[in-house]
Amino acid sequence: MLRFKIDENLPIEIADLLREAGYEAETVWSEQIQGFSDIELLGICRNEKRVLVTLDMDFSDIRRYRPEDYQGIILLRIASQGKQSVINLFKKVIPHLRYQNLIGYLWIVQKDRIRIRGPER
Repeated sequence: MLRFKIDENLPIEIADLLREAGYEAETVWSEQIQGFSDIELLGICRNEKRVLVTLDMDFSDIRRYRPEDYQGIILLRIASQGKQSVINLFKKVIPHLRYQNLIGYLWIVQKDRIRIRGPER
């Protein structure tokens, strides 16, 4: 089963949506690890075997953060980062979790598509 870590730049409702869909999800806020560096956060995710969900565009650099080195990264790329816009965008991701491989991949989620980058792409 996939396990998730929700970055500090996302609404905590993202964790609720994942739990409602049957996944395990924790937030950076609930674990009091907000303010950790990107590499520290990914290290924690790797150790806990959790997929990171974030808005942080730094994670789109696959030379620096090679997707195959991690459990997976979901990067939400959205113009309006208002709470409801982010939640609505993430709702589109949940059905894909059941049939699309995430482990070792970077998903870049946009309004009209999900781009998947990883070792085979």
